[in-house]
Amino acid sequence: MHAEYHNFQIADPQGPVADDLDASRTGLVSADGGAIEVTTGIHTGDVQVRVEPHYQRPDPAEGWEEIAEISCHSPSGELLVTSFMDDPADLPSLASQGPGSYRLRIHARGRDRAIDQTTVDEVVESYLVQSWPASHEGALLVKATDTYGVQVRARQADHTIVIDHEDSLDTQTGRERDILRRAERGEYS
Repeated sequence: MHAEYHNFQIADPQGPVADDLDASRTGLVSADGGAIEVTTGIHTGDVQVRVEPHYQRPDPAEGWEEIAEISCHSPSGELLVTSFMDDPADLPSLASQGPGSYRLRIHARGRDRAIDQTTVDEVVESYLVQSWPASHEGALLVKATDTYGVQVRARQADHTIVIDHEDSLDTQTGRERDILRRAERGEYS
């Protein structure tokens, strides 16, 4: 999986899946413009991602440095791992039961090994995303042990933008708002 601008995404091809949530809350996962963003230590490069769609809540996996949870809604029944500029990764959909509400648990390790780097000879970061059908709950930090997560949680929360149906990338207003949000974050030069 290719990470860009310190993240990769989990999104539904038919539109927003989550309310805005700043990454400083968990240091690992946030929601921006509907897409769920997983925060990577590496700025740009490849990371290893594995997904586990479940039918009921699994136990957190062992051996991970950071673990956080977030809720989302999949209108199409497809929750796909993707980067900003590429097609979805060749991974199964996280929506194990089709359209509906889901809980995602993101596990991370190796984020301290190449912070802010753009070229690394080997993949140094690994992620596991578990999903299961569940009603909406607030974001939750389950485990926090890496230094990069501490740095992200220490950042002051950005001003959040309320997302509504007008923010769909299928509308002119939505596309314009997306451009403005990315420009505010410095993603366009």
